[in-house]
Amino acid sequence: MDLLTFEFFQRALIGGALIAITAPLMGLFLVLRRLAMIGDTLAHVSIAGVALGFLINVYPVVVGLAFAIAASFAIEFIRRAYRTYAELSLAIIMSGGIGLASILFTMGKGFNLDVISYLFGNIYTLNQVDIGVIGAITVVVLALVLLHKKELFLLTFDEDAAAVSGLPVKYFNIMLSILTALVISASIKTVGALLVSALLTVPAACGLTLARSFKQAVVLVVVIGEVAVLAGLWIAGVANLAPGGTIVLLLISVLIASMLFRRLRGA
Repeated sequence: MDLLTFEFFQRALIGGALIAITAPLMGLFLVLRRLAMIGDTLAHVSIAGVALGFLINVYPVVVGLAFAIAASFAIEFIRRAYRTYAELSLAIIMSGGIGLASILFTMGKGFNLDVISYLFGNIYTLNQVDIGVIGAITVVVLALVLLHKKELFLLTFDEDAAAVSGLPVKYFNIMLSILTALVISASIKTVGALLVSALLTVPAACGLTLARSFKQAVVLVVVIGEVAVLAGLWIAGVANLAPGGTIVLLLISVLIASMLFRRLRGA
């Protein structure tokens, strides 16, 4: 219980709890639309932005966010240009992000250790500004998802039908991409760019394994995300482990348990 008396751990719990709402929620939409790898793509581009932020002495998360949003527009443009090979957009943008990040790393040798903390995550270093940014992103994501829940449901399960019904598909695709970019930019300091896709996809996999409806899946992904993040933080704090890695391994453990439960339930 002594951990709860430390301000850095309190901030970690708050930031983690907020990210555990938005990341799994956005991940569910991405997984259902077969765009699960967009998390890795935008995370790598965000790291390039973080590196540039350190280089020009600007708040790194903001620059990373700008890069991720720009990448989300580029992904949507390429995805529409190559509709038959939509995954090309992710491969192209990810390659560009990694290439740019490597160049910026060589230009800023003095801040490479700081950038590494964004690669693997260090939730214990969250400050009040970080909490404010994460909180604002959480409010924006939840507000837009709740406001457009019917449209997003239709777009997720049948994009062609959504277009035929008159839904502005391009607008909602861009909106989802930008919301994903916002969540990833907020998440990279929590679990790190290399692990952020797990926070997007693993709770979604668990929810889809256990849920009997889309509404159940929405609730389950958020609950699973919250349990994994908060329990992972506690275990990491007590055992002196890396918090990002602990959260991801706990999520995978939950996924294995979910699959076993589904098999037993179906038997």
